[in-house]
Amino acid sequence: MLTKFETKSNRVKGLTFHPKRPWILASLHSGVIQLWDYRMGTLIDRFDEHEGPVRGVHFHNSQPLFVSGGDDYKIKVWNYKTHRCLFTLLGHLDYIRTVQFHHENPWIVSASDDQTIRIWNWQSRTCISVLTGHNHYVMCASFHPKEDLVVSASLDQTVRVWDIGSLRKKTVSPADDLMRFTQMNSDLFGGVDAIVKYVLEGHDRGVNWASFHPTLPLIVSGADDRQVKLWRMNETKAWEVDTLRGHMNNVSSVMFHAKQDIIVSNSEDKSIRVWDATKRTGIQTFRREHDRFWILAVHPEINLLAAGHDNGMIVFKLERERPAFALSGDSLFYAKDRFLRYYEYSTQKDSQVIPIRRPGTPSLNQSPRTLSYSPTENAVLICSDLDGGSYELYIIPKDSVGRSDVVQDAKRGTGGSAVFIARNRFAVLEKSTSQVLVKNLKNEVVKKSSLPIPTDAIFYAGTGNLLCRSEDKVVIFDLQQRLVLGELQTPFVRYVVWSNDMESVALLSKHTIIIASKKLVLQCTLHETIRVKSGAWDDNGVFIYTTLNHIKYCLPNGDSGIIRTLDVPIYITKVSGNTIFCLDRDGKNRAITINATEYVFKLALLRKKYDHVMSMIRNSQLCGQAMIAYLQQKGFPEVALHFVEDERIRFNLALESGNISVAVASATQINDKDLWYRLGVEALRQGNSGIVEFAYQQTKNFERLSFLYLITGNLDKLSKLMKIAEVKNNVMGQFHNALYLGDVKERVKILENAGHLPLAYITASVHGLNDIAERLATELGDNVPSLPEGKTPSLLMPPSPVMCGGDWPLLRVMRGIFEGGLESAGRGGAVDEEEDVEGDWGEELDMVDVDGMENRDIEALLNEEENDEEGGWGVLDDLELPPELDTPKASANARTSVFVTPTQGMPVSQIWSQKSSLAAEQAAAGSFDTAMRLLHRQLGIKNFAPLKSMFLDLYSGSHSYLRALSSSPVVPLAIERGWSESSSPNVRGPPALVFDFSQLEEKLKSGYKATTSGKFTEALRLFLSILHTIPLVVVESRREVDEVKELVTLVKEYVLGLKMELKRRETKDDPVRQQELAAYFTHCNLQAPHLRLALLSAMGVCYKAKNLATAYNFAKRLLETNPVESQAKMARQVVQAAERNMTDETKLNYDFRNPFVICGSTYVPIYRGQKDISCPYCTARFVPGQEGNICTVCDLAVIGADASGLLCSPSQVR
Repeated sequence: MLTKFETKSNRVKGLTFHPKRPWILASLHSGVIQLWDYRMGTLIDRFDEHEGPVRGVHFHNSQPLFVSGGDDYKIKVWNYKTHRCLFTLLGHLDYIRTVQFHHENPWIVSASDDQTIRIWNWQSRTCISVLTGHNHYVMCASFHPKEDLVVSASLDQTVRVWDIGSLRKKTVSPADDLMRFTQMNSDLFGGVDAIVKYVLEGHDRGVNWASFHPTLPLIVSGADDRQVKLWRMNETKAWEVDTLRGHMNNVSSVMFHAKQDIIVSNSEDKSIRVWDATKRTGIQTFRREHDRFWILAVHPEINLLAAGHDNGMIVFKLERERPAFALSGDSLFYAKDRFLRYYEYSTQKDSQVIPIRRPGTPSLNQSPRTLSYSPTENAVLICSDLDGGSYELYIIPKDSVGRSDVVQDAKRGTGGSAVFIARNRFAVLEKSTSQVLVKNLKNEVVKKSSLPIPTDAIFYAGTGNLLCRSEDKVVIFDLQQRLVLGELQTPFVRYVVWSNDMESVALLSKHTIIIASKKLVLQCTLHETIRVKSGAWDDNGVFIYTTLNHIKYCLPNGDSGIIRTLDVPIYITKVSGNTIFCLDRDGKNRAITINATEYVFKLALLRKKYDHVMSMIRNSQLCGQAMIAYLQQKGFPEVALHFVEDERIRFNLALESGNISVAVASATQINDKDLWYRLGVEALRQGNSGIVEFAYQQTKNFERLSFLYLITGNLDKLSKLMKIAEVKNNVMGQFHNALYLGDVKERVKILENAGHLPLAYITASVHGLNDIAERLATELGDNVPSLPEGKTPSLLMPPSPVMCGGDWPLLRVMRGIFEGGLESAGRGGAVDEEEDVEGDWGEELDMVDVDGMENRDIEALLNEEENDEEGGWGVLDDLELPPELDTPKASANARTSVFVTPTQGMPVSQIWSQKSSLAAEQAAAGSFDTAMRLLHRQLGIKNFAPLKSMFLDLYSGSHSYLRALSSSPVVPLAIERGWSESSSPNVRGPPALVFDFSQLEEKLKSGYKATTSGKFTEALRLFLSILHTIPLVVVESRREVDEVKELVTLVKEYVLGLKMELKRRETKDDPVRQQELAAYFTHCNLQAPHLRLALLSAMGVCYKAKNLATAYNFAKRLLETNPVESQAKMARQVVQAAERNMTDETKLNYDFRNPFVICGSTYVPIYRGQKDISCPYCTARFVPGQEGNICTVCDLAVIGADASGLLCSPSQVR
């Protein structure tokens, strides 16, 4: 049994599958009806209007309806779309056991404990027939799927078959009273609506269930006598065919399977049994611990069943439907109906190859699970679950394709799984011992190999390699060298799909897809809510996969999307271009054509193949909000722009990508104040004052315009704005503009007109306009304000703009592939180029003011005398030039006195960059990215933050700059290492470097000194600085290279020790951890004086904590180092104290007898024989769980990364 879905709830008494959607209704003993989606595993809805248990429930096969019947004697018809009960049918006088819709007529049949069966018309909402005859509770009643028959089962120990043919003829909605009268008569006096056709007697106790076979004239019944009986019927009679015995308690429900020749029954004995309907024998039994079963339901279309029990229900399948297949080049081998078949993709030809004979097995799920093919030997391995896991090996005769009559004896064996690993070798898994047996084609064991993990399945992973699966991880194991090539933590993996080049692998589990490299380095993980079914790689390296109801894609970076929906699940075998080849659940080959444009486009963007992206934009119908959102999210708003018609979205994208011209066009179309404001902000950011002006003019934003004209020095337009303000009677605006212009007379005039005479007087007298001041003084009379004495006034004048007019100079860049190439494909409505948008905006645009006067009218009033055109450059058209051909052309090689610029040489930094493979020299040349790549390759360095300042120091230390003239640019000079006057001017030496080895030796001495005096933080800073500088040091000789490498190891020990010591000082509240860290510090490779101090400290810590045996060990070690007298005296006292009581109060994770190294991250010992990994740069050791993290000792490299080693001298390169 393959359980697909399980619920926990009150006792389930009724079940029904929806014919089309993945839904199931469960009616509960508590009176609630639950609607579940069994694919997603979610509760969609609940209906609870019944009082008491609901025993029967059924979906209509075409309308959005279901019917339910309960212990409240009510039958309710519900609409699940509107979530409400449409109506209630009343008539039964006792509990209702089952209800069912007719497959074509508007009828419902119900069975009740009132000993009757009723047939209702749910359209007219009336009872159209009552079937009486049973003399005990009627436990179930159902319509025949095709004929006019009803079968019922009752506790009176009989099964009855009723003929309801006359009901069809009977008028359901009578047209006149006469017809209604005759109908009423016949109802009262037992009309001939339905007659009993057969009474089947044979059970010794009450019968709980009876059901028809979907196509054959068979009935199956189950009863309290623990028996399942099979009955056959013809036109005239019905008889018992056989009895199926096996249940230990009352049989609750029994059904024929819709697709297979089997009977399924369940019982209060807590079991579900499956019987062979032709051989009439038990095939399989599924038992539950504590739950009695009450009801069964069979899906009308697909291979699914459901069973209800005391604590919920289960939806299950009896057999796997995934065909076993193996791909080989252009062909596919797959197993179907006990035959091995062959399918050729190019010709789409399908043929049988050989029969795969099986002895008749009495149980289910014995079909082939996996298939493995060796093309050179034409051999096939077929694995199944037979006998707890077994395989069969067939050699296909060369001429037998298409001739499937050759029966051959397969070579058989037992094993969890078997796969070919080479041309004529296959591996078989022995689960119990976790061993692999390598066998040849004669089925003889050639080699045995133990696997590195407890393995429950093996998959092919390249010649000689196996991918081993356990519960929570997979590993790739090389059988030849017996090495683990890679491992990865995963959910339980069900299928493994390798890419065509064997460089990538997709690991499929129930709800997850993991894509990894051939060494099992994780690339991305995808989670699906619906079960993942299959997958294959397409030619571009995109993984195409199917879930129960979608075909989807997964790009190498983990982006995924839907290609199309599916009606039925399929299993992809191969993807070729736009065609997906797959097998369906019936084992038929299908080719599905898909539209791959979306994922090919995204892949081209991801791989930066912009020419490809361009051609796709021009030629395809890529559109939709999802694509626009994707392009925006990935940082390509300028590409998204070409898919969008909606002006608002175009405007937003244009602003995001800084495309002012498109933004202007969209803003003009929409003409929304808010958009003009945003356009102004963006144009201001870009320094495009013309557009800023245009945007402010569109929104009549005169305050902003005034300020813009002030800072750009456009005083003409500022004065025009002042006139506009005057016309519009905007006194404040007028005053502001006068202030910006520095026009004192105008300011005085404005203040006077506004009635502020004292202010006008002060302004005039401060600015020296004495005649106006006198006139105002006479007007003011006695109210003349007094000016402060002895102060020299500073005039309020506007600052002159730093840069007059014009736009900011923008950096010239190459047009992006998208802007250039797409202008032609873009829309004509957009403004062509920014140049067109500029011009003198103020003069061209109509700024209509309140009084209906246009801006240009004011200008006409003001500028009448300026109407004559300016002369410009003076006209050259009137020069009388001689005809062109008289002018002799200078010959190309004639020497002229014109200066020819010498050709530019190669910059020194470029020469350095090309010549060197040392990271320090690349950094000095300014090629930081190359330097970073080299350090990553040589030392596995990934965290470059600590090296940033050093890179900059190296660069600035190898360059100098000369100023020649104030107007000419500075001249850069390269500073070379080892330069002398005798050096050749044409040969460039390597760059001068600011770091050298002697500096590091000085730092080391300072570090030792700080350690001795107990300044641990300072010492740690010095040692770390040495570790960070070493990758950027260059030495000359091989001997010095060795010294550098020794220095790395030496400093690493101090960094590790000091970090542990500082950590110890932080953990004051954990004495055990304090002792452990002090103990580990003594195992760092320190100088003798520092080792003595570490031993003294550890001895003291352990002695205080009453761990005398451990303290004794430290004291002994201290005495062996010839300490000074004061230290020796203390050590001897500890030894004496410990010898009296050689015990430890607390247990430490520390065993000094067993050699160990310390993990640089978790600070725990890694004893000899335990697995560890190291930092490729500083060689610090770590527990395997730290792999892939940044090393905590050097803070530079990735733990466990592959690296070629430190390169710090030209002598290593030569």
